[in-house]
Amino acid sequence: QVRLVESGGGLVQAGGSLRLSCVASGRTLSNYAMGWFRQAPGKERGFVASINGGGGTNYASSVKGRFTISRDNAKNTVYLQMNSLKPEDTAVYYCATELRSGSSWTDFGSWGQGTQVTVSS
Repeated sequence: QVRLVESGGGLVQAGGSLRLSCVASGRTLSNYAMGWFRQAPGKERGFVASINGGGGTNYASSVKGRFTISRDNAKNTVYLQMNSLKPEDTAVYYCATELRSGSSWTDFGSWGQGTQVTVSS
């Protein structure tokens, strides 16, 4: 069973950058699609970005051009580079493995504990 641990969150001013990491143990992720989601208080968990085993990527329209998802299979790690951060990016960010094709949180599983990102204006 795979275990995912996110890190890299924090407090940053608007316009700043953060890089989130998601380290996996218990399973080699190289052949699996991975995703990043986020959840703000009172809101549903929403899709941010995904990357498949071949390196193909997909982004939510709200982050396209600002966020970049990548993976390092040798380190069993997936990253989310976040630039030009906005206050509306404030949320808990989670990584997960893709269970089936899609961008709903129900299409993903093996959720990590999340990492808090707070963007001040």
